[in-house]
Amino acid sequence: MPEHDTPHHDSPAALAALAGAIRDWARELGFQALGICATTLAPHDRRLQEWVDAGLHGDMDYMERHGEKRWRPEALVPGTLRLISVRMDYRHDGAEPLAVLQDPERAYVSRYALGRDYHKLMRARLARLAERIAERRPGSALRAFVDSAPVLERGVAQKAGLGWIGKNTLLIHPRAGSWFFLGEIYTDIPLPVDAEFGGVHCGSCTACLDVCPTRAFVAPFVLDARRCISYLTIELHGAIPVELRAPIGNRVFGCDDCQLVCPWNKFAQHSGESDFRPRHGLDDAALVALFSWSAEEFGERLAGTPLYRLGHERWLRNLAVALGNGPPSDAARAALAARAGHPSELVREHVAWAIARLAR
Repeated sequence: MPEHDTPHHDSPAALAALAGAIRDWARELGFQALGICATTLAPHDRRLQEWVDAGLHGDMDYMERHGEKRWRPEALVPGTLRLISVRMDYRHDGAEPLAVLQDPERAYVSRYALGRDYHKLMRARLARLAERIAERRPGSALRAFVDSAPVLERGVAQKAGLGWIGKNTLLIHPRAGSWFFLGEIYTDIPLPVDAEFGGVHCGSCTACLDVCPTRAFVAPFVLDARRCISYLTIELHGAIPVELRAPIGNRVFGCDDCQLVCPWNKFAQHSGESDFRPRHGLDDAALVALFSWSAEEFGERLAGTPLYRLGHERWLRNLAVALGNGPPSDAARAALAARAGHPSELVREHVAWAIARLAR
């Protein structure tokens, strides 16, 4: 955030008008909602610290590296007075998720990852929003984030009025469900703040807790990342714990189960963003076909998508587990046998596990 010497003498009316204009610009740029909050993020700061102290973040060391910068925005970006939170829906038409999950020969990819990498799209849109704000108020300090810094995203969004944090630890809005991305702009403009979203509207429902294949929720609102399929298939770099492989089923990148059963998602809006449409048939692809991709094919087909961050080695690791959880077909056995001598020890170990599973 650059330093500036431009004086601003903003009246409450002028700041309110600017906030209204920012909302209009956000809608024009494809964001479905925008909220503004101050920099105090309690009690989300305490809850995050308790979660990290309990070791529930697993190998995600970055969750503890930045200390108070995650919950003290002014420590991350000096001079910050307000946080702008935006929502962008990503749910798109495609193969029915439950139908894919129920077919053990198909690969389930988390719905957020089927299209273009949202980081790039949202970062570009937020940059344009920041430019519009700077044009209206020259010299203002503005810095945009999309998973690119230690930002307490869901806490910021709740404080900005965009929803509540549900028992599945996701942000939920009563008219939009939870199928959306979040992004932020930190600024020194003293904009009027929105009312934070009050209450938790999950009631007595425990559908998300009950459906989790690996029982990753140790309590309502508390996720043990070390058991979460999204962590195991995306964040974890080493071997997937043997006891958690069978529950993963055919989920090869992420997991949506706790969203698929959430009653509030009947109100989720479908995205109008063409970039979020499924690519390469990944919404309903055969495991054997994906497992046959070479490293070059993996790079060519998945470049620009969230799946690219896995790398070919972990891609094969995840697919081997899914094949081992599927039916013992000749095609599955042959595909696994072809990778049994793979140069990667990580791949070989998971392939051997899968072959032994199908031999039972």
